[in-house]
Amino acid sequence: MDTIASIFSFITTPVSWVIVQFHSLYGAIFGPDTGWAWGLSIVSLVILIRICLIPLFVKQIKATRNMQALQPKMKAIQERYKSDKQRQSEEMMKLYKETGTNPLSSCLPILAQSPFFFALYHVLSKIASGDTIGVLNQSLVDSARQAHIFGAPIAAKFMDSPEKVAALDATLTDVRIVTAVMIVMMSASQFYTQRQLMLKNVDLTVKTPYMQQQKMLMYIFPVIFAVMGINFPVGVLVYWLTTNVWTMGQQMFVINQNPTPGSKAQDHYLQRVLKSVTASGEVKSRRKRTVIQAIVAKGTDRNDNERKFITGLAKAGFAAQADGTVTKSDEAAVEAEGAGAQRRQQPKRQTKAKRSSGVAQPGTAKSADEAPAKPSLEKNAPEDAKPNSAGKSPSGSARQQPKSGQRKGQQRPKHPSSKK
Repeated sequence: MDTIASIFSFITTPVSWVIVQFHSLYGAIFGPDTGWAWGLSIVSLVILIRICLIPLFVKQIKATRNMQALQPKMKAIQERYKSDKQRQSEEMMKLYKETGTNPLSSCLPILAQSPFFFALYHVLSKIASGDTIGVLNQSLVDSARQAHIFGAPIAAKFMDSPEKVAALDATLTDVRIVTAVMIVMMSASQFYTQRQLMLKNVDLTVKTPYMQQQKMLMYIFPVIFAVMGINFPVGVLVYWLTTNVWTMGQQMFVINQNPTPGSKAQDHYLQRVLKSVTASGEVKSRRKRTVIQAIVAKGTDRNDNERKFITGLAKAGFAAQADGTVTKSDEAAVEAEGAGAQRRQQPKRQTKAKRSSGVAQPGTAKSADEAPAKPSLEKNAPEDAKPNSAGKSPSGSARQQPKSGQRKGQQRPKHPSSKK
């Protein structure tokens, strides 16, 4: 880890300068040597970095949705050119170019944060050893070494020896309790962020390998952070926990305000919009007008959530317009009610067994007079050929009774060669 941190040493000076500026502010309030002053300085560093990364986060959302929409096409290309890897790669790049999708855009926020993360790790490592770094002079380093967060020094680690922890004026028990709690919170926040993304903000109508990959990452990432966390100083754990909480809140905002089409979050959002429109009779927010405008422009390509929203507007007596507004329309309400009544009056489809057995569905059976007569399987014999109760025909000749074991009716003649 020290080798990786040294690679990003070029950014340690800016990171240390930002921390010192925040420390001078919080030190005047809480005291320069307190854990609150140094801990809040690290938290403020995270917030500043994440604010600067908001444009990259927006690109990440767009890239993730584009990749989700392209999964069926990508799978078709892989199946078509599974024996030609070079052609498969060319077709993939062509697809990305045509749709304007960059697969690396979904990783931009993490990649952009990594230099700051490792620079902060390098700064805290130097503080633990008592060395100056960046704009941190010896007095600031000594002040940071004395700062404790709930009894744990900001430069201490879970795996530190008792002697090293004692040199920082702390006990190993306090350090391990604080770091363990922070590691659990860091992993739990990472898991919850990914879980709410999978459950609420994924298009459920498209089943792709991408969804399976995201589901695996939901369980793998927290484990990775938990294993790596035991080697992080307390200050780095504060940094990573803060950035996870920020990501979770940012993700919740996106899910509520800009959900993925076809997801559960979109259904909940459109129901809130429908409730607001039916209560006030107008679309007040510009954002909501943009959403309705996009739904109207889709026409027949709307998903189930959007069709449900348009139908709900019609039942409430409103019609969505192309500019995103709604107008009062009694005809739309009548058409919606008529369509619903027509769907209710349609008879249920009979099962194959009932159709083959001729059993009529309740409510659709015909009367006995209307039912067609079944054709008789017996031949219509003349009146004089019918036998009477004595077993004789009207002409007086007795009807031949079949022997035991012999079939009724006319018997076939035996073959001459057969035995009698």
